[in-house]
Amino acid sequence: MKITLPLALAGIMTTGWAIQAHAEGYITLASTTSTENSGLFDTILPLFEQATDIEVRVVAVGTGQAFEIARRGDADSLLVHDTAGEKAFVENGYATERADVMVNDFVLIGPASDPAGIADAQSAAEAFADIAEAELPFASRGDDSGTHRAELRLWENADVTPEGDWYRELGSGMGPALNTAAAMDAYVMSDRATWVAFENPQNLTLLFEGDDVLFNQYGSLLLSEARHPHLKHDLAKQWHQWLLSEDGQQAIANFEVGGQQLFFPNAQ
Repeated sequence: MKITLPLALAGIMTTGWAIQAHAEGYITLASTTSTENSGLFDTILPLFEQATDIEVRVVAVGTGQAFEIARRGDADSLLVHDTAGEKAFVENGYATERADVMVNDFVLIGPASDPAGIADAQSAAEAFADIAEAELPFASRGDDSGTHRAELRLWENADVTPEGDWYRELGSGMGPALNTAAAMDAYVMSDRATWVAFENPQNLTLLFEGDDVLFNQYGSLLLSEARHPHLKHDLAKQWHQWLLSEDGQQAIANFEVGGQQLFFPNAQ
C-alpha cells in the first residue's frame, strides 16, 4: 500500500532532515588558546568554511587539555603546539598522522624597568636564570599548555627548579596570564601572536626574543578511526588537508595584526 503523507507533515519531516544534514556539516576542533586569542581563526575559518561548507567549532584550551579532549573522543581534530607530545599521541595510537602546519616563536615579557636585566641576556637560559637568581615575580600559565610545557623545558635548560613565592603558577590561558603579569609587574613567557594581539600591556614590554629554543611549532593531527569510529573523520581530513594546501598555507601567511605577520606556514 502506498502511504501519502499530509503535505504539512511532509514539509516538517523534510525540514527536519535538512536541519540534521546541516548539523552534520561541522567538526569540533580542539586547539590552543594562542590560535584563538590571536584572532587567527577569525580570519582563516571563514575561508575554509566557504571552500568546503564545513563549519569548524573550536574548543580553545591548553595543549594538554586538548590532548585529553581528543583522547576521550570529544573532538574530531587537533591543532596544537607540542611536537614531542603530538608524536607520542600518534605512537600511542590516538592519532594516525601528524603534520607541521605553521610556526611562530615564544618571547619573554616583563616590566619595562627590567630589574632582572634579561634584555641583555645572551640566551633564553641566561634570561631565565637571571629572573630566578633575583627572585623576581614570574607568572607561569601552570596549565599544561604547549606554552607551559615549553617554559618548563627552558627552566630545565637554565638548570633552575622554579619554586618559591616569586614563581606564580596561575592555571590559566595565555590572555589571562598576561593580564595577571601586567597587574603584578611580573615576567611572563608568551607566544608572540597572543602578545601582539594583547590590548592591556600596562608596564609590560617585550624584553627577550630570537633564541632558537623559543621556536614554536604547530601541528595538525588526524585522529584514529579505529579508536574512535564515531568521529567525523572524513570532514576532519578535509580540514587537515586544507591547512596543508596552498590555499590554507596562504591564508595563514596573510594573517596579520597591526601589519605584523604572526604565523609562518611551514607544511612539508
